[in-house]
Amino acid sequence: MLLRPRQKELVTRTVAALNTHSNTLAVAPTGAGKTIMLSAIIGEMFKNKPGKACVLAHRDELTFQNEDKFKRVNPDLSTSVFDASVKSWNGEVTFAMVQTLSRGNNLSAMPPIDILVIDEAHHARADSYMRVIERVKQANAGVKLLGMTATPNRGDKKGLRPVFSNVSDQITVRELITSGHLVTPRTFVMDVGVQDELRQVKKTASDFDMGAVSTIMNTRPINDAVVKHWHEKAGDRKTVVFCSTIQHAEDVAKSFNGAGIPTVFVHGQMTDAERNAVLSEYTDGEVQVIVNVAVLTEGWDHPPT
Repeated sequence: MLLRPRQKELVTRTVAALNTHSNTLAVAPTGAGKTIMLSAIIGEMFKNKPGKACVLAHRDELTFQNEDKFKRVNPDLSTSVFDASVKSWNGEVTFAMVQTLSRGNNLSAMPPIDILVIDEAHHARADSYMRVIERVKQANAGVKLLGMTATPNRGDKKGLRPVFSNVSDQITVRELITSGHLVTPRTFVMDVGVQDELRQVKKTASDFDMGAVSTIMNTRPINDAVVKHWHEKAGDRKTVVFCSTIQHAEDVAKSFNGAGIPTVFVHGQMTDAERNAVLSEYTDGEVQVIVNVAVLTEGWDHPPT
């Protein structure tokens, strides 16, 4: 797989930072190809000195998506997966679920790692990630630690400096639009008469109070108006809808289906099997619209949308 010039630049800068500082954070927005770049970084680091790497993620979709793309970039490097159902360190690069790996018995059985990559690295200060990082450093003081994220600022205000001492590079949305790799977004705002109420919604530690947002927004007239507005502006397009609560998502999906638009909804309380089944309906083209609550905000990859 051939990398774009800006991707190559980030890879070069990040490899240099890892060799200089032993850790670094690389920042790039959705659409920049973070998985492709982290795969190329590992490939470069292992080019002259083979070793063992672990790519850490917090969702099954990310784990398997990362492994699939890694193989396309580095077909000569072997891979394995460490999650709830498969626990293998046989590959030169292992793609691991943090929830599984951070458990005591799994950490104690973890082999020494030369490169630890944290995907969606804004999560790195969470206890589960910190347990893995500490264990990796204990086993190999010379480990290289790489974080990749689009959003380096955490909602709980915990900084990432205790984990990453420097930022190797930052690609911006403007850069990617200027270079033609992202389209210029078009924004349409519909007024359903609740702007003043929404302005009064308070912020919690990391976001607005979504229960309060749902109380304002989740009414049959507003949901139906959203569908009507969508039909006028994007009725021929595959669409992802973001809602405030599970009930809000379910009711918005009902409004779309009631208008004859094949729609499904997905949320974080579903089992992995349920979530994957719903996502497949959308990606396979069985439905036109997918409604979600804080599920498709990280790492989900579906270029046709």
